[in-house]
Amino acid sequence: MRIIHVVGARPNFMKVAPVVRALREYTSVRQSVVHTGQHYDFNMSDVFFQELGIGAPDINLQVGSGSHAQQTAEIMKRFEPVVLEHKPDLVLVYGDVNSTVAAALVCAKLLVVVGHVEAGLRSFDRTMPEEVNRLVTDQLCGILFTPSQDADFNLAREGVPPERIHLVGNVMIDTLIRMLPAAEARIQQDLPRQFALVTLHRPGNVDDVEWLANMLRTLAEFSGELPVLFPVHPRTRERIGKTNLNGELAHLRLLEPLPYLEFLALQTRATVVITDSGGIQEETTYLGKQCLTVRENTERPITVEMGTNTLVGRDVGRLKTELSRILCHEKKASRIPPLWDGRAAERIARILSN
Repeated sequence: MRIIHVVGARPNFMKVAPVVRALREYTSVRQSVVHTGQHYDFNMSDVFFQELGIGAPDINLQVGSGSHAQQTAEIMKRFEPVVLEHKPDLVLVYGDVNSTVAAALVCAKLLVVVGHVEAGLRSFDRTMPEEVNRLVTDQLCGILFTPSQDADFNLAREGVPPERIHLVGNVMIDTLIRMLPAAEARIQQDLPRQFALVTLHRPGNVDDVEWLANMLRTLAEFSGELPVLFPVHPRTRERIGKTNLNGELAHLRLLEPLPYLEFLALQTRATVVITDSGGIQEETTYLGKQCLTVRENTERPITVEMGTNTLVGRDVGRLKTELSRILCHEKKASRIPPLWDGRAAERIARILSN
């Protein structure tokens, strides 16, 4: 069986690595990794393959940036010849980025079976491009691997036949568990005893310069009580430049984007994580770290129901309240969701081998 894995952005790399590794145990499987090049910055792309131990991708389409339509179209244009040449029996796509839906569309037209790893997640907010990608991808895929039971319910509600749905657990947690010892070895000795770790990258947040300026002022205000470490996404850094707040941000530690291990090391030591990332909501749930998500909704509600995650929306006042609660050592109890045990990729490989 010949399998092609398609990845395009930073979160995909942590998802594909354990699946590639698990499938290596099956001699009947030949596999290739296609990187669309949707993320092309070294610290956000190439270094991840090195750290995750799966080597460089077999094919890099080098698509680069562009509008959603431009990027999706260019991926389809460059990926179709790869499918025609390699004739895979199965293409596996991951997550909810443009590369995911583009590859699924190409394969659907060419009658190639597609499997979706991390299927069924829903924010129920179609203003999010990722939500559209999820909906379309899941309708096109013949095999759907879900990370949690809420995803199964979503797919059933959308009319997906149950035989196509496989609850396997969370492959991102597979990677986290495997890489945790290496991450802890990279913990910097000069870290503050307590600190807030911040990531912001979603266009709905960072493209609103007025909101972003207010958010940064709030973080600067709290930095006197709780140091703030902020690895800045390239898009976010460009938007910060438009806020004219440079003098007011002196107490924030604005960092370059971090490789996976360095960022994971910071998560393990953070007092609180402030984010708009879906994957980080999952990682903090597993780690039992307080997480404040600056979004109005989440496609990972299990992190709120069972974990330490709190949706504060874009309400900076609510963020202040929750930060004050955490500074007073008020913590939410959490449980690790079922099947988030580091063996999701093994289940995927077993299902595919059968």
